[in-house]
Amino acid sequence: MDQKPNLDVVVLAVTTLYQNPDRKEKERASKWLLELQGSVHAWTVADELLHQKRDLESCYFAAQTMRSKIHQSFHELPIEVYGSLRDSLLEHFNQITEDTSRIITTQLCLALADLILQMPSWQRATLDLINRFSNQSYIYPLVEILTVLPEELESRSVRLGENRRQEVLEDLKECSPTVIEFLTHCCTTYAGNLLKNSLIIARTIRCFTSWVSVEAVSLNRISDSVIVNLAFQILDFRPHEGKESNIQLSDAATDCICTLLRSLENNNNQIELENYLFNNILQLESSYHYSVANEDQTRSMEYCRLFTELAESFLDKIVSSSAPNNMHHSVKILDLVLMCVGHHDYEVAEITFNLWYLLSEQLYQLSNNNISDLFRPYIERLITALCRHCQMEPDCEGILEDGDEFKDFRIKVSELIRDVAFIVGSTSCFRQMFLNLQNAGVTWDQTEAALYIMRAVGKYVLSSENEVVPNVIEAIINIPETTHIAVRYTSVLLLGELCEWIESHSQVLDPVLNFLIHALAQPGLGAAAANALQNICATCSDNLSRHVPILLQLLHQIDTFGISDEAVVGLFKGVSTIIAVMPLNEITPAMRELCLMQVNPLCHLIDQNVSPTKGTKTDPVMWFDRLSSILRHVIVNNIPEGEVHPCKPVILEIWPVLSKAFDKYQNDIRIMERCCRSVRFMLRCASHQIHEVLQTLVGQIVRIYSVHKHSCFLYVGSILVDEYATDPRCIGGLIDMLQMFIEPTFQMLQEEHGLRNHPDTVDDFFRLCGRFIRRAPMSFLQCSALVPIIQCALLASQLDHKEANVSVMKFFCDLINQGQTGQSQPDYAERHKLVKDILDQFGQQLVTSLLQACVFYLQMYLLPEVSDVFVQLLDFNRTTTSKWLMNGLDTLPKRNNGGIMAATPEQLNDLHVTFIRATSSRSVTYVLKDLIRYYR
Repeated sequence: MDQKPNLDVVVLAVTTLYQNPDRKEKERASKWLLELQGSVHAWTVADELLHQKRDLESCYFAAQTMRSKIHQSFHELPIEVYGSLRDSLLEHFNQITEDTSRIITTQLCLALADLILQMPSWQRATLDLINRFSNQSYIYPLVEILTVLPEELESRSVRLGENRRQEVLEDLKECSPTVIEFLTHCCTTYAGNLLKNSLIIARTIRCFTSWVSVEAVSLNRISDSVIVNLAFQILDFRPHEGKESNIQLSDAATDCICTLLRSLENNNNQIELENYLFNNILQLESSYHYSVANEDQTRSMEYCRLFTELAESFLDKIVSSSAPNNMHHSVKILDLVLMCVGHHDYEVAEITFNLWYLLSEQLYQLSNNNISDLFRPYIERLITALCRHCQMEPDCEGILEDGDEFKDFRIKVSELIRDVAFIVGSTSCFRQMFLNLQNAGVTWDQTEAALYIMRAVGKYVLSSENEVVPNVIEAIINIPETTHIAVRYTSVLLLGELCEWIESHSQVLDPVLNFLIHALAQPGLGAAAANALQNICATCSDNLSRHVPILLQLLHQIDTFGISDEAVVGLFKGVSTIIAVMPLNEITPAMRELCLMQVNPLCHLIDQNVSPTKGTKTDPVMWFDRLSSILRHVIVNNIPEGEVHPCKPVILEIWPVLSKAFDKYQNDIRIMERCCRSVRFMLRCASHQIHEVLQTLVGQIVRIYSVHKHSCFLYVGSILVDEYATDPRCIGGLIDMLQMFIEPTFQMLQEEHGLRNHPDTVDDFFRLCGRFIRRAPMSFLQCSALVPIIQCALLASQLDHKEANVSVMKFFCDLINQGQTGQSQPDYAERHKLVKDILDQFGQQLVTSLLQACVFYLQMYLLPEVSDVFVQLLDFNRTTTSKWLMNGLDTLPKRNNGGIMAATPEQLNDLHVTFIRATSSRSVTYVLKDLIRYYR
């Protein structure tokens, strides 16, 4: 947007966006307003709209625009206008009244907070605001700005840099006594009528919480705080005493106390505060019971949060200080938490899950059976309560559907029980659930829940268990068809989880297999039976070869059973694992039959020119997925030298169909990706005996890629390199393939935003190059395309896309590594020289690019891969890399009077010293994280 637009036009666009019923006009207005917000004119437009106050929508747009500009585009302003911007914002703030929309007030407060953070010259801004706006008419907006200021500081969305962040934090600490005094005044002034003044009291408590969260408030004498005592007063809720509940107040009070508990983790010497919180929270037990009696679930959940947070903050003491016959006194908190787990609503119980994960992790790390036994009763109570929560509604007639919230909860329960089961023993847990089923009057929903818990630990039941498991399996196999479908469904899944026990007790294999095959065709049980069959086939494959003819016959009819295609693919996987361990002379006919089940329908679709319909039998993807599952899992080992691979004849039969599919569906990326996946597993299956397909395959993928640029063909190319690049007969053709891939690849990546728009291509291309380096290093290092490939990798190093960035970093690692590994090999000296020449030319550019990428572009989780490259460089030549690092660090912005997002020269020098001493990827990652903090 070159010129500043007329305000009337802006207001019209805003009105159109919010009020015009025409969708196309709304979209046009939205696009134009976004363009305006991205322009430099947005500053003055927002300011003028706020002054004019034409209507609510335009004021909100202006306030939101002002906030977003300060938040994201503050660098557009010269330092000399900071003061006028501050004055203008304060003037807008001064005009806030009780009638001002809270949304607009919040946006203005956020804008002012972001300005304070990014304006170092505004010293003691907090005190300025309190002095200017502490009269009664401005209490709400003042509390709001004091709340969001620490929150914005804690957020990393404003790129302040660690130096500025610490400056602001120190400033907040110095101002905190005045802030606490102001907030205390608010509490004492308005607490006389909590319900009438609930908004301002809730905001005041939240403001205090915000300052505690960033550690701007000293924790000394917190127990004397009027604010904290008021929070406990709000939480100590007893209806019979005439108190009324207010969700807004109780939410704020709960957050406050939970934040104080979390602050204890970083200040474990605050014994007075610790005891104060411990005693006061324990006194809330009766309030919890009142909330349950009054069916006030929201408050029950808040008390549960408090008890759970208290337990987490004391967990180290509970575990480390406990000893047989002498549990730590704070262990009573676990009783409170378990009391909440016993609440009738599963959402309350779910709040506690993280605590049990943390407890199980600590006990697992300790690996002390005596200490674990101390917590066994608590875990037993937990599992019993969770089993009750897993009960379906008694009037439920079917099984739980995917996406159902209760089903998601049960999945979380299953995961939790797997984590904590070692404390009580999986076998013991399994037995206890079975014993519960023996009780008189057990209903179907109780039975199903117990079976569900048994399923969670089924894989971990000891193979030596011979009392309960045989009875369970016999009961399932003989379960009446009149039994509730959910019980039968879970029972079938339980059989699948008992696969490892069944493997050790082959006498039950035949009846179990027959039962599951029969269950496949039963309405509602097909998916569960397919899942169980897959598990048993994969685990018990050595004992199932004689069942292959029956299983193949079953697979011919599989589409008549009405089960999902995902379950069908799983069945093909299971049968394929059995075929893989059959005698070599029996593999070929079985695999041929299995593959032709997929290839024949594909042939029909291609020959009859049937239009694909997603999710039906006319969709080639369905057949490719099944074929891929077969080729992937028929892994035949120990083939005698000189013998034909038993899969080779089958592959030579199916390849022409895959080749026809490439040509037929080359326009459809979805189908091409699945076809390439099948080819990938075809090559992995019997690569060294199917050279016949190579020439046709390479020519075909290069030809189609030059037109359609599907990155999946690059991936197939990388598989070809992995399998054949060590064969001198193939290397020349593979290098030619790479050369033909390069032109269309670079053509696409050199478009505007090409790297960002095509991360899959970046990922697959550099995976291809990386495999070339590992499998045929000399051929690749001498390749004429090496220089443009490295130049492309340097540009892609700043791409913030996980898979793409990882492939690029792996490429650099492999490239540098070739110059220092295999020193006993005859080509080492030449490889070392070639790599050294490359680094002499590109080393400085690489280091600078990686530093810039880490500081300004990449997410933290990508740093370990970047660190690997730096470690390779340091190992190759630490002295030269040190110079490159110094030069690269010099390109980063330095701290000055007007700047905030930068490190000082001294800090950069310290980082450089630490950097060159690093010897591992982890230590380099720590240095990079320290560097990044100065800029974000």
